Amino acid sequence: MMLLRDVIVTGRQLGSFAAQVLIQPFFMLFIFGHVLTAMGFVAPGFAQVLLPGIVALSGFLTAIQGTASPLVVDFSWTREIDDRLLAPAPVALVAIGKIVFGALRGLVAAVVMIPIGLLMLDGVSWNLAAWPLTIGLLALGCLSGASLGLVMGTLVSPSRIQLAFAVVLTPVMFTGSTQFPWHGLGGMRWYQVVCALNPLTYLSEGMRAHLSVSRIPSIPAGIDVLCLLLSILVFGAVGIWGFTRRARD
Repeated sequence: MMLLRDVIVTGRQLGSFAAQVLIQPFFMLFIFGHVLTAMGFVAPGFAQVLLPGIVALSGFLTAIQGTASPLVVDFSWTREIDDRLLAPAPVALVAIGKIVFGALRGLVAAVVMIPIGLLMLDGVSWNLAAWPLTIGLLALGCLSGASLGLVMGTLVSPSRIQLAFAVVLTPVMFTGSTQFPWHGLGGMRWYQVVCALNPLTYLSEGMRAHLSVSRIPSIPAGIDVLCLLLSILVFGAVGIWGFTRRARD
């Protein structure tokens, strides 16, 4: 029932939700995948590298923001969270529900970007046989992003949440291997290590490996899954602790 309420609220705000999840990745695809390719500044095959990364980016960032932003509002101004905390359910279960709903928002955002990219970009192909594994990996990535969103939404004060988004989301975007394959950073070892610390890297690499027909060297799927599960456990534990602390204040 708690998830159903969130779904209904999102349905009423469909326009703002669509703007949030589509505008930034759409223009990244358009500029990097279409405009620069047409001008000859990037190789034609770059679109095949870019689109899976943008799909991953869209899902991960939407999951973060879709979890963190409502929590900041609920805990500081509207106090709508109080109704859920009065439900006959453990506080941790309410927090997990927030993670699941944020991940669902991210999953929708990621899936919507796929046909947009296929229509916009030239020379992009997809391995349809890998879809079940890809959707599973995408779900793990969105759960990881939502878990990080729970951490931000409960541990960052409302007055600093916009600063936190600027400080966290920008590095996440550009160290998540969304615009380049991780193995291509061999000549910049320090930056490759930094990217390896970002859970988004493993989602981007997984998308690239399993959706692309062309064989682009990628991190093995087992490592992708393991690292995403680890990030869910770590961020989830910290976020649930922060949620419980805020609920008791």
